[in-house]
Amino acid sequence: MTETPSKTDLPTAQILVVDDEPDHAEVMSEALRRLGHVCTLVHDLPTAQDELRHGQFDLVVTDLKMDTDTDGMEVLAAARTNQPGAETVMVTAHGDIPTAKQAIRNGAYEFIEKPLDLDVFRTLCTRALQQVFLRSQNDSLRERLDEQYGFEGIIGTSPAMRDVITKLKQVAPSDIPVLITGESGTGKELFAQALHNNSPRSKKRFVPLNCAGLSENLLEDELFGHVRGAYTDAAKDREGRFEYADQGTLFLDEIGDMPLTMQPKLLRVLESGEVVRVGANEPRHVNVRLVSATNHDLEELVKEGRFRNDLFFRIRGMQIHLPPLRERREDIPQLVQHFASKFGGQMGKPALTVAEDAMMMLMRHDWPGNVRQLINVVQNTVIVCDGGKIEPRHLPPEVQQQGDSDAPTGAFTGGGMSLDQLEKQAIREALRVTGGNREQAAKMLGIGERTLYRKLKEYGLK
Repeated sequence: MTETPSKTDLPTAQILVVDDEPDHAEVMSEALRRLGHVCTLVHDLPTAQDELRHGQFDLVVTDLKMDTDTDGMEVLAAARTNQPGAETVMVTAHGDIPTAKQAIRNGAYEFIEKPLDLDVFRTLCTRALQQVFLRSQNDSLRERLDEQYGFEGIIGTSPAMRDVITKLKQVAPSDIPVLITGESGTGKELFAQALHNNSPRSKKRFVPLNCAGLSENLLEDELFGHVRGAYTDAAKDREGRFEYADQGTLFLDEIGDMPLTMQPKLLRVLESGEVVRVGANEPRHVNVRLVSATNHDLEELVKEGRFRNDLFFRIRGMQIHLPPLRERREDIPQLVQHFASKFGGQMGKPALTVAEDAMMMLMRHDWPGNVRQLINVVQNTVIVCDGGKIEPRHLPPEVQQQGDSDAPTGAFTGGGMSLDQLEKQAIREALRVTGGNREQAAKMLGIGERTLYRKLKEYGLK
C-alpha cells in the first residue's frame, strides 16, 4: 500500500527490529522511521541479545520464529532482562498464534500477524510507545527537577552513571551518612554537592574539608574549633567545621587519610552529636549530615589496622561508588563537547567541533586521572586549536600515542563494550536528546553531518 504517514506527537523512540528476513526488517523499519523514530536492524538472535545488553531501546519488534522456533521468545526474555522499560511487539504467522499468546503472558505488549498491514502495525507500535513514555513521564519530570536542583552538573548518560544518580536520588532526602568511593578525579565532591543540593538541608551550608596531609592537631582544630588561649596563636574563639555546618552537610574528602589517633575523636562526635572546642570543657550540640569520600579501600585499611572498624561502619550508612572514566567511555563525547564549548566560549573562540579521528583517540585513552584529567586535556587542546575543529594534532602526545594503537577498532573493549558499541550508543543518545535532529546530534558528538550520516548507515541506524 502507498501512503505517506505523518509523524506522531511522541518523542523520538529507539526501536530494535529483529527479523531474519532483511527485506521484511527493512519494511518494518521504514514504516517506523517515517514516524520519526530511530531503528536498529538485526537479523539473528545473538546479535539481538548483544544489542539488548549494550543498547538502550524503547520498543523491540521481533519475529516470533527465525532460525529456531524459540528465537523470538529468547529475544523477549533478553528484552525483559536488559530493557525493563521497553515494550515488545511480536510478529507472527497465523499458525503461531497460540505461541504468540504465550509471549503476551511472558510480558510481550501484543502480537501482529503476517502479512503486515502497515497502518495497523504503526498504530500498534505507537500505542506500545505511548505506554513506555507514559511510564517514564515521572522520571522525565524528576530529571527536569534535577536540572533545577543540582544534578545538572553531572555529565553522563551511561548505565553506570544512571545507576549512581538513581542512588543519589534515593539517599538524598534522608540524613543517613554517605560514603562516596572512587579513583582520584572521578568528581567525588561534585556528587557530594549534588547530594546536598537535593536534600532537605539544601538551604543550609555545604562545608567541605580535605583530610589529606593534615596532622592530628590541625585537623582537630579545623573540625572542632578552639577557644581563646587554647594555644599560643589562639587570639580569639573560632568555630570549627562541624559548628559552621550546623543544620547543613559536612563533606570530609579523603577520609581514609585521617590520622588514626584522630579517628576516635571524630567517632565520638558522630555518636553524641556534640563537639568540644580545643581548650574548652563545655560541649556544643550540632546537627550535621556527614558525607565522606575516599580513593582508598577502607575495608583493606581496617584489616591493616589503619582505619577504625567502628568509624568505618558509622560513616558508611550508604556507599556510592563512582566508576572510573574508562568504564563509562560512552560518556566521553558528551564530556568533550561540553568542556570544549565551555573553554572555547571563555577564550572567545567560535563553536568548536571535534574531528572523528580525534574523538576516537579520546575515547580509546584510559584516562588514569579520570574526568579531572579529561578537563585539563580539553582545556589545553582548546588553547592550541588554531581553527574551528579539534584535530588529532591538537591532542597531547600521550592521547595520540594510545589512540594510534594498531589494535582494530572492533577489538577495543572498555567496560564490557567494544568501541563500535560505545560509538553506536553515543550516536543513539545524541539522537534521543535532540529528538532525531541529525544536525544537532552531529554538533553534540563533535562530528560533521556527513560523518554522522555515514555512521548511521554503517551501524544500521535508520
